[in-house]
Amino acid sequence: MAKLEPSLLGQIDAHFRLKEVLAQVKGKYDFILIDTPPTLGLITLNSLVAATHLLIPIQSSFLCLEGTDDLLETIEKVKKVANPNLQILGVLITLHDHRTNIAKDVVDRIVHVFGDKVFKTTISKSVKLEESPAYKESIFTFAASSIGANQYRNVAEEILERAKN
Repeated sequence: MAKLEPSLLGQIDAHFRLKEVLAQVKGKYDFILIDTPPTLGLITLNSLVAATHLLIPIQSSFLCLEGTDDLLETIEKVKKVANPNLQILGVLITLHDHRTNIAKDVVDRIVHVFGDKVFKTTISKSVKLEESPAYKESIFTFAASSIGANQYRNVAEEILERAKN
């Protein structure tokens, strides 16, 4: 997908390209997940135009929280111009270290900004979660009974429950 971005630059309908492609296949799937880089480039903008719902992962660190304002502003612009039905499905707190006061403060700020959009499940900082990509495995095959795997199962259940509504 990285090669797509430069080829779309300068095209008038560049922001709608992914939406057009997905429209051709969306009836074949219950869900289509689009994973984007944590930047607000053309690929991410294409995804916001094409999406119906957003899942926003935010690390529970101060610097990660700072980028949230830019994201919310971009979401509002996309809703006004190209995708009025775009909704936030949920906010997932990741790499959470429950032992630190700053992480607790950041979680409080995230809840203050997003309210009930914040998932009940948080993803803790975990050695197993950090190791699994190094071994080219998902957490479910690498350490299926780990805390991280259980947290991801729980958040998947929350996502499915919210998607029903």
